[in-house]
Amino acid sequence: MKMETINELQDEVIEEFSDFDDWMDKYQLLIDLGGEQEPLPEEYKTDANLIDGCQSRVWLQADYADGILTFRAESDALIVKGIVALLVRVLSGHTPQEILDADLYFIDRIGLKEHLSPTRSNGLLAMLKQMKMYALAFKAKEESHQASLPD
Repeated sequence: MKMETINELQDEVIEEFSDFDDWMDKYQLLIDLGGEQEPLPEEYKTDANLIDGCQSRVWLQADYADGILTFRAESDALIVKGIVALLVRVLSGHTPQEILDADLYFIDRIGLKEHLSPTRSNGLLAMLKQMKMYALAFKAKEESHQASLPD
């Protein structure tokens, strides 16, 4: 089964949110999405996994195997948990290069940016930046590993 591309996943999210006109309903959808995600195991709720720049606490765990980056995350704030659930859904399960190349247009298209408070908006950017940092780190690690392999 071929994994969906980042853009296909973004389009699905846009589609889901386009069912609602009212922002209260969209917030409810975010809260529901956050509630549906698997809770992050306690051993990952470490200071090292806490994202700087978020007002609420957000933990992000990144695992890398077979060239694919998998994210898991949790927040103690309902709406933030929904936002991070969307980011995980769109970016998890892709290669570091795909994540680095991704243009995350869904955030604007669903109207998230203008409906978040400045602190939540900063938090969203911080989460995104952290995910791209992980992608960059794993890509660099993989390239240095390949460079050290004999031809």
